[in-house]
Amino acid sequence: MLFPVPDRIRKIRDEVHAFMTERVEPAEAVLNAGGEQSRDTLLELRREAKAAGLWALGHPAELGGGGLPFLDYVYVNEVQGRSEWGQLALGTFTLQDSLMLHKYAPQHLRERYLTPMVAGELSPSFAMTEPEVAGSDPTGLRTTAELDGDHWVIRGRKWFTTGAAVAAYTTVMCRTEPDDVAAHHAFSMIIVPTDTPGYRIVRETPVLGLHGGHCEVAYEDVHVPADNLLGPRGLGFVIAQDRLGPGRIFHCMRWLGQAQRAFELMCARLESRVAFGEPLSAKQLMQQHVFDSYVEIQAARQLTLQAAERIDAGDQARIEIGAIKVVGARMLHNVIDRAIQVHGAAGLTDDLPLSRMYRHAREARLYDGPDEVHIQSTARRILRRVVG
Repeated sequence: MLFPVPDRIRKIRDEVHAFMTERVEPAEAVLNAGGEQSRDTLLELRREAKAAGLWALGHPAELGGGGLPFLDYVYVNEVQGRSEWGQLALGTFTLQDSLMLHKYAPQHLRERYLTPMVAGELSPSFAMTEPEVAGSDPTGLRTTAELDGDHWVIRGRKWFTTGAAVAAYTTVMCRTEPDDVAAHHAFSMIIVPTDTPGYRIVRETPVLGLHGGHCEVAYEDVHVPADNLLGPRGLGFVIAQDRLGPGRIFHCMRWLGQAQRAFELMCARLESRVAFGEPLSAKQLMQQHVFDSYVEIQAARQLTLQAAERIDAGDQARIEIGAIKVVGARMLHNVIDRAIQVHGAAGLTDDLPLSRMYRHAREARLYDGPDEVHIQSTARRILRRVVG
């Protein structure tokens, strides 16, 4: 363990770590293969997690979750992140959506979706990005919702709607206000049940050869009740920021879990592999990989915990979150890349998790905002703080 874990959270964190390394990671080959066996395996892991008291730890207790405070859950989220299946096996994949509905949804939507979602009985999805609009500038989104009597009529197209094919509903970011309203006050979030007429899945979009459930969805005169609105009209960007800020910290902690796993695989390989009469760990260039990976992981971890502490104290922590989004994604890519290099040809195969981890790591520099946007916006905030 490379940093001190508070005593209050150590036991549950150790239990999650054991569940990940003993149950989830050994099941990855089956889970990645898809099909009926994959579904059955995931259901069994979920049953085990619930029986062990490890289910939905970050969800509010009043919704049926574990009720861990934000900062405590951040510590747990790192070890849960060792595998991409950790969130699904432990019931936290829906955390951002449950917190969003808990805070902003009207009572009828809370009753319909919240408790079943936390129990793992249904899945949500979230639609913001559009194929014809630069994701780095969401003020240009073209999907619209027009109020017609007691219904919204939604028209547009979204993509990278993760899990739409199996989701019970999608939260759709769309323009609800006239053109003369400032963009940041012109968008709203609307809940759309996925069985609504006009909600049409166009295709599933593979990402770097992985079938990750990312869907392109057309909204063809989709009618939903007017009270399917989250929060007041025009509050879409506020809700999105409220959802994405803590979510980026969760991402970064999971990236640390992935990087730590890759680091451990790399170190084990360096000790076990012999070349030119001695272990690879004796080679100075290989020692450089160890050093660089260690310091990058430690630096990213401390930056992430600092951001989490600021959020926990009620600060928006925009500088800190912008910084860790970039630093964390780079760190993840670098550490996995070195682990692959150390493993040689074996690192390129699916005999190890590194190849799949590497492709997911490349996604990290784009989703929830590309590096370039975070660098620019964070630098501007830093300049304002320093020079006024």
